[in-house]
Amino acid sequence: MSYGDPNNPYGAPQGQQPQQPGYGYPQQQGQAPGYGYPQAPPVSPYGGPPAPTTMPGSVSAARVMMWVIVGLQVLGVVLFAFAAAALNAAKDDESLKDNTAFQDLVGDSTGVIWGYVVFGVAWLVFAAVLATKFKNGGNGARITILVFAIITAVLGIYPFVIVGLVHTILAILVAVFVGNANGKAWFNRPRY
Repeated sequence: MSYGDPNNPYGAPQGQQPQQPGYGYPQQQGQAPGYGYPQAPPVSPYGGPPAPTTMPGSVSAARVMMWVIVGLQVLGVVLFAFAAAALNAAKDDESLKDNTAFQDLVGDSTGVIWGYVVFGVAWLVFAAVLATKFKNGGNGARITILVFAIITAVLGIYPFVIVGLVHTILAILVAVFVGNANGKAWFNRPRY
């Protein structure tokens, strides 16, 4: 069997001569490395997907919601302080001094309302500090924001049912947006 035999299934195709490589040349020249193949995405140092360089939309929305919670806290503190001051003024009113039921209610409730004002100011400052941690905070800030959001949602349900409904909804959304995969990737990104 020779290459010239037209019935040889292992021979060179008809009309072509088998080519021998020259001396010192490689047997086969391949394509450039990676040519024609899809490139892999950049790998993060932790082996997962690449770290985000800009804040994801859900995390940015959570940050905006935290600032809305801060604004609502300011309104709540002002309203509670106004109510406590109005009750103190009503307690000293001459026409209501004889009403014992009113005096008992006012005497006990003004201290509670001032306590709500102090708690509201502390919670407002804590929310503002956490809202500033979205840009460069790490995983500890993420966990703290999650705990803050969960406690805010619970507090919005129990003692402040009517005024706390918006707080509850916003806090649940903050917890969901910070706790999802985008939030985890954002707060765990490497900072060089």
